[in-house]
Amino acid sequence: FLVFPNTFYCDQCLQTFTKSQDLEVAQVSEALEETHLSSHSVIIPKGPQSFCSSASTATSSTELDEGSMSQEEDSPGTSQAAPDTENVLIDDLDDKVVMLMIFLLLKYQMQEPITEEEMLKIVDNCQAHFPEILMRTSEHMEIIFGLDLKEVDPANHRYDLLIKLGLTYDGMLHGEVGMPKTGILLLILGVIFMKGNCATEDEVWEVLSVIGVYSGRKHLILGEPRKLITEDFVKEKYLEYRQVANTDPAQFEFLWGPRAHAETTKMKVLEFLAKVHGIDPSSFPSQYEEALQDEEERA
Repeated sequence: FLVFPNTFYCDQCLQTFTKSQDLEVAQVSEALEETHLSSHSVIIPKGPQSFCSSASTATSSTELDEGSMSQEEDSPGTSQAAPDTENVLIDDLDDKVVMLMIFLLLKYQMQEPITEEEMLKIVDNCQAHFPEILMRTSEHMEIIFGLDLKEVDPANHRYDLLIKLGLTYDGMLHGEVGMPKTGILLLILGVIFMKGNCATEDEVWEVLSVIGVYSGRKHLILGEPRKLITEDFVKEKYLEYRQVANTDPAQFEFLWGPRAHAETTKMKVLEFLAKVHGIDPSSFPSQYEEALQDEEERA
């Protein structure tokens, strides 16, 4: 991931993107694949349902199979033409999602507003598929980086990236060059809540291992995860990390820190987890009831 000086604006970014597109797409794609928080929405999709929502490309697998069979009967040499054309379109749009994510991360680092005009330039003015590209990009930014893409000025089509769920810390030290790490914090807060408001260290790392995050192994987005989780998030008071009583050898557990309690709610974290899994928050009945009670007490 390349960081550009504050003096670079959209046209210069476009030129730089053009020169280094293959490298950046590969790096961010690897980061996305490494942090696959859910199988349905985080990994850059490579299937026919990902971006083929327009009438010209939305074709069911059955229709594709039937079309291929009829083409085989009529002219075997062209039986794969339609699927190949569709795959090229899908790959092209996948790359546009990655490029738009890179651009948004750049703008976030520069603390600059984002315009629809700029985003359209980044995706080569792909008007027909822009809503789908923007939706997928927003999902990735939300789940992986913990950032919400909000339209703050509808009249002028201006957007901004805001830290999710009311949190005020993005996991980056002041002046640090890197990527926001709020997504992993939200996931850990969710694990703690789902485990009865206290999760052992082993339980947390077990969940993180499923998404490709391991203690002692450097991660493209998170850096050294153990330091981030047991030191940085604890220092910022989002997590409490303490030894479990009467354990030998010593074992540790995580709880929500005072800053997490002050800035967000159990319901907001539950809604985030539910969105990651593509289900309704009420699908977790006991946690949903607890979150509702927490909302009432706060009110």
